[in-house]
Amino acid sequence: MRKLGKHWMRSFTALAAAGLLLTSGLASTAMAEASLNVVTMTPKKASIAIAFKRFIDAINQEFKGELKLRWRGGPEVVPPFKQPDAVRNGSMDMTITSPSYYSGLVASASATNLSFKTYNEIKQTGYYDRMTEIHAEKGLVFLGEIPATAIQFHIMLRDKIDGIEGISGKKIRVFPTVLPMVKAMGGSPLVLPMGEIYTAMERGMIDGFVQGKTYGAKRFQGMVHYILKPGAYRAGFHVLVNPAAWNKLSPGLRGRVLDYFRNTLAPQIDSEWTDFLAKADDEITAAGVKDITLTGADADHFRKLVLDAAWATLNSKAPDVGPELQAMLVD
Repeated sequence: MRKLGKHWMRSFTALAAAGLLLTSGLASTAMAEASLNVVTMTPKKASIAIAFKRFIDAINQEFKGELKLRWRGGPEVVPPFKQPDAVRNGSMDMTITSPSYYSGLVASASATNLSFKTYNEIKQTGYYDRMTEIHAEKGLVFLGEIPATAIQFHIMLRDKIDGIEGISGKKIRVFPTVLPMVKAMGGSPLVLPMGEIYTAMERGMIDGFVQGKTYGAKRFQGMVHYILKPGAYRAGFHVLVNPAAWNKLSPGLRGRVLDYFRNTLAPQIDSEWTDFLAKADDEITAAGVKDITLTGADADHFRKLVLDAAWATLNSKAPDVGPELQAMLVD
């Protein structure tokens, strides 16, 4: 009986150890299968969403077996202007959004657009590190920017104008970042999500809209006849994460994701817009849209006017950090 008891104890100990190993293995597997639910400012089929897919696919490939980003959809899941709050309150883990869509929550968010610098030039100033601190104060993890420096914002118009004075009195769809620009030109801005532009144009609610050059010009054929050039500012999209969801990942994984995104993936994406813009230009031309091009002193005046107007507005709303960010983004 004593020998049997010793044998039983040895067996029990071995089984317990195996159980611990199994439990440890299951825990490791669970950690390896960490996932984050993602929602984006546009539907998956929107032309600009090619950059969102690029980001999600790259992260999933680079961290395969450790982290999975699950793209749940766009505005049909959560309205665009509500996505950052959905991330902050934890009903969604991550959003890829326009910096201006949550300027009511983070007053300085739209600063990212108010520059003509490339992603790498901005990164060298410490801007993204500073934005990380600013967002943390508002209960958000700022993962970084999906940059699109080459995509500037243009005014698309139904009717021809002669110079920027022709914008005076016209109703122009805007998003919050470019609202001061249209005001400075004498226009009447109307804030609308991207998905509502077509209906607003169709019903005559607006005379034009501000948007980056993307595919889809065919949709507006017969409604849009002119595009004002040059463009203003730079495009870019913020990746925001819920702090609790982010902190479920191991510190090591968080560090590697952040490093890969900011130092490898984002610069690559910023250099990949040539074909996209070429296709957008082809569609604009095919849709019969003609250029209204400002040159020389007129172009310089336009760019200074819209940049000054935007920064004056941002600095009034975020006087504690606005001038600091402006120094990083504007030479």
